Amino acid sequence: MTHSTVVPARSAWSAVLAPGETLTITDLHGNQAVDFLVYDARDTSVRYSAPDTIHAQGNIFLTTGSVLMSNEHTPLMTVVDDEVGRHDTVGGACSKESNTLRYGHHTWSQHACVENFLAEGHKYGLGKRDLVSNVNWYMNVPVEKDGTLGIVDGLSAPGLTLTLRAEREVIVLVSNCPQINNPCNGFEPTAVEMTIGEAPSAAAGGAGTAGGAGEAGRAGAA
Repeated sequence: MTHSTVVPARSAWSAVLAPGETLTITDLHGNQAVDFLVYDARDTSVRYSAPDTIHAQGNIFLTTGSVLMSNEHTPLMTVVDDEVGRHDTVGGACSKESNTLRYGHHTWSQHACVENFLAEGHKYGLGKRDLVSNVNWYMNVPVEKDGTLGIVDGLSAPGLTLTLRAEREVIVLVSNCPQINNPCNGFEPTAVEMTIGEAPSAAAGGAGTAGGAGEAGRAGAA
């Protein structure tokens, strides 16, 4: 059994995943950045850590086999399938403040990823102090030998997917990036799809608390 939701352009989404459940993100129209944070659902002080993730795998880019590590250097989620091949860990999330600094004061009123994260995080008691450096699925941020980085056209295409497996009960926050001032969304944000798949034991018919937690999380997110 699976549960799918189409997240409109510029919108936020969240869910609670039980251990072993999967989340498949589909770039429906291509070249759409998906900003992503993950927390331990039982203790949200344990959350995604970009430095720990980069250190654990020795690479600033994510793909199949990459493990999203917590600030306690423990696994939160694992990328089990990836049709794109490279995803960003260093570009961060857009905000009203960063838009103004980079693109001018006329962008202040534009909706941004930080606002999406705050709106979804509020459902779980998370605030601005709980926001950390995030993953940017599908976003293309090349890094030169001198450390210079840029935001350029994405590597994705319509219908390409990536799938993550929850290694514990986690809260996932998503901002379907609304940025229109750089090429990360091809200057035109589009919808993406989130599909939650059952853990193998639950899919095989086993009754357990993990499946129940996943259903409760999806009900809360909806």
